[in-house]
Amino acid sequence: MTAAAQHTIARRPRPLRAIDALGRGVGRLGWQGVRFDVETVLEQSRRTAKLEDFGDERFREGLEVLVASLEADARLSPFGRYVAKRQLVEVLMHRLNITEYRKTHPEVEEQRIEKPLFVLGLPRTGTTLLQELLAQDPAHRSPLSWELDDPCPPTAAPLAEDNPRVIKCERRFAGLRAMAPDFQAIHPIGALLPQECLVATAYAFASVRFELCFDVATYQRWLTKHDMHFAYETHRDVLQHHQSRRAPKRWVLKSPGHLATVDVIAETYPDAMMIQTHRDPQKVIPSVASLYANMRSIATEDLQLEKLGPAMLDVWSTYLEDGIRKRRETNDANGRILDVHFDELTTKPIATIERIYRHFDLPFTSEVRERMQAYVDDHPRHRFGVHRYDHASFGLTREAIASTFKHYSDHFGVAEEDASK
Repeated sequence: MTAAAQHTIARRPRPLRAIDALGRGVGRLGWQGVRFDVETVLEQSRRTAKLEDFGDERFREGLEVLVASLEADARLSPFGRYVAKRQLVEVLMHRLNITEYRKTHPEVEEQRIEKPLFVLGLPRTGTTLLQELLAQDPAHRSPLSWELDDPCPPTAAPLAEDNPRVIKCERRFAGLRAMAPDFQAIHPIGALLPQECLVATAYAFASVRFELCFDVATYQRWLTKHDMHFAYETHRDVLQHHQSRRAPKRWVLKSPGHLATVDVIAETYPDAMMIQTHRDPQKVIPSVASLYANMRSIATEDLQLEKLGPAMLDVWSTYLEDGIRKRRETNDANGRILDVHFDELTTKPIATIERIYRHFDLPFTSEVRERMQAYVDDHPRHRFGVHRYDHASFGLTREAIASTFKHYSDHFGVAEEDASK
């Protein structure tokens, strides 16, 4: 590994390497490793949850493609096979539990999701900052990590940090930080922080969540062509579920997966408001590759960093170009998409939020301003460390990035950032 690559991803922690070495040793003695074929994970989730009904069976297509891709593409380590199976079983258990809860609580079906705010943009373009700022408004609500990690039952009030469900989620994140030590500096995580919609659409097995964790190229190609209506029906079911025991608030939601689905979002939520963030791809793509490398290092035998960059070019240019086309076809979802640039958001965050509120005709009170300013003051950039990355480690060149994203940059007037910063 080059010196530059050492800044990109830390060496895998010794316990993980020891587990993998043990797994390989046992494998030489005849152990076949962790099995996670479709029927095995379905049966294990049923047995663990003590439930049978997964609800709408359309999720099975994505599950089948994902399992096949994990086997064919992902180069999973012995520990990675365990991680992959556990993730599949947990998602299926969420389906089982939410389906069962909905059967016995008719109030869930009656919930109306009104005027949700969607943040869409490439990773590393300020989407987290924007979501967390918008979530400071007392009229707003974002799904929190612990809620999506442990969705049943929904709660009648927010939970404190000492609640057992919150503590359980935080312990999982502590494990993630231990296995991928640089991840917190790249993307802060916490049980009480807003979580991305990629977890909700994962319940439909149609989500960018899986490619973040594993190299599942076949699944990702399927996803970019997949009809996402069922995924967003599932997304709405999840919001209804969590809203069913509380007074409704405006949901603030975000995911890079929303980039290519503005048409489906507008159909599913006819009064949705959308904000697309933009940033120089020269800054975004190597940073995203580093993010993926850190997450995939947990489960992958051979990261092949030099192939990760070109894969990021392909995936995210596809999403952006699909998004441009669908914005054009829907007339920016009938005028309900606003563009925000990274430099504007990071240098003038409160003024940017005020512009957003004016555009969507939302009340921007002095209380909202004060809460957002307090958030900005308490959350300086790089508070968890500086995220270091470079182009060459991932097989990227500035020329390739500029060429791939030229149409996107020209279309939205995306300015080039200072390469020295």
